[in-house]
Amino acid sequence: MATQSSSHGSGLPRMRVRELLPDVHFGDWTPGPLNSITDVEGVLVHTQEIFGDDGNVNTGVTSILPRKEWFHKACYAGIFSFNGSGEMTGSHWINETGLLHSPIILTNSFAVGAAYQGIYEYAIKSLGTKGGSVDWFLLPVVGETFDGYLNDLSQFVVTPEHIVKGLESVTSDRVREGSVGGGAGMICHYFKGGTGSSSRVVPGFKVNGETKNYTVGALVQANYGKKHHFRISGVPVGRIIARQDSNDDEKRRELEKLEREKERKDGSIIVILATDAPLHPTQLQRLAKRATVGLARVGGHGHNPSGDIFLAFSTGNEIPVQSISMTRRDVDPFKPTPFTADLVDDTSINGLFEAAAEATEEAIYNAVCMAETMVGHQGNKIEALPLERVKEIFEKFNHI
Repeated sequence: MATQSSSHGSGLPRMRVRELLPDVHFGDWTPGPLNSITDVEGVLVHTQEIFGDDGNVNTGVTSILPRKEWFHKACYAGIFSFNGSGEMTGSHWINETGLLHSPIILTNSFAVGAAYQGIYEYAIKSLGTKGGSVDWFLLPVVGETFDGYLNDLSQFVVTPEHIVKGLESVTSDRVREGSVGGGAGMICHYFKGGTGSSSRVVPGFKVNGETKNYTVGALVQANYGKKHHFRISGVPVGRIIARQDSNDDEKRRELEKLEREKERKDGSIIVILATDAPLHPTQLQRLAKRATVGLARVGGHGHNPSGDIFLAFSTGNEIPVQSISMTRRDVDPFKPTPFTADLVDDTSINGLFEAAAEATEEAIYNAVCMAETMVGHQGNKIEALPLERVKEIFEKFNHI
């Protein structure tokens, strides 16, 4: 199993960024009770890791259900590709229809096929077949980032069984963070990266004029960026740490080795945004774009070999799907049949845009702050962000 260290040689355990820096301002909108994507009612998540005894396998799977009844009640959705050197299956159908009616799986680049099959196996197991025939329509949604520096991709350890297990185990608990789930072997700004989440609450109104709080939640699989670009709330933490480490021969050799690898294949970031605000597909494409703002605040630039792909979905409406199959027709496909849906006025959407940017930014911080130092494939080592030094940097900057 990979060697992991929780404190990185300091007196501090791993913790989320708000615990680490309680006096720092992380945006104008209030987090939800869990400060996690699962603050959006109905969203369910599970993370699982796969570690090899010899330290060479360090990967995992993050499983997301947009709602428990995802199969019959689709969510409106939209996708934005900031840089397309990556994969998100099912994206053509989402772009075509604006509908998400699939689980979402995040994993490593070489596990996309197993994850795709696993969603189908889960669907067959949970939904059944008719006389051995599949009588429904589903295009699985799988996103990936590359973990080949810390994980031996050639072993193909992720199996469809892992996907089935994950989807059967989803909960509304706060998402585990750091070196967990699909983020188990990921690297972010040359520190150990992985899975992170955050949320924001935006006061608004219902259709009838009653007040209602809407939630925007973000989940990231963070595996991108250079050390000297890394910032926390505008403070150039990565550049300061790099300068402090420049006289350490061992750290300099590790950095040079990683830089050579990253020049060959940079990482990526997948961002999943969920909201209960009733947005239509075009609005959700626009919401997904705002993940770029949060990414940029931390130091992401969308480099050429990086797959920076963002998916936003809304649970604010339940869109009927599976109404036509090989043996059933609930509607006539040649007779237009309307249904009603609530929609947010475009001119009132700014708070949701800001919330998406803030939640994405903080989710990345949480991924990095919670991740532990790892020695993985071929002895490659990625150190965790040194939390005690981050506190010292902020005390020096007196950043509020």
